[in-house]
Amino acid sequence: MVGSSFEVTRSTTIQADPARVLGLINDFRQWTAWSPWEDLDPQLQRTYSEPPRGVGAHYAWKGNRKAGEGSMEITGSGADRVEIELAFLKPMRNTQQVEFVVTPNGSGTDVTWRMSGQHEGVMMNLFSKVVSMDRLIGKDFEKGLTRLKAVAEGP
Repeated sequence: MVGSSFEVTRSTTIQADPARVLGLINDFRQWTAWSPWEDLDPQLQRTYSEPPRGVGAHYAWKGNRKAGEGSMEITGSGADRVEIELAFLKPMRNTQQVEFVVTPNGSGTDVTWRMSGQHEGVMMNLFSKVVSMDRLIGKDFEKGLTRLKAVAEGP
């Protein structure tokens, strides 16, 4: 059963070169420095596959109940964006599309993080009527962008 669609978007401005910001997004190994979900499970199991960055890069994780299990694959990569297919296996199966748009802004970079998808299954459709995806993960996106900003602007 496919339910309603959703989209969650957050943006920030980072005082760093767009290439530096893209490098932190386009390589899943760099996500450990800024991802908002890194705190969920100190014992998180990570698997990376080649290539190390860009289209075809793949990252899978398996963790505790909070972290769940899933994978990400970069499906598009360019000078101004990174597109990712995000597949959750646990706690519920679901697939979403993620996009980071990176735009030069004077001496800095505007970054927009967007996730879109469909509420799949009876439970997710019912849950989405009570709690919106924006409310559920919007704060995570804000936390991640704050961390990305700190890492990109750091030494």
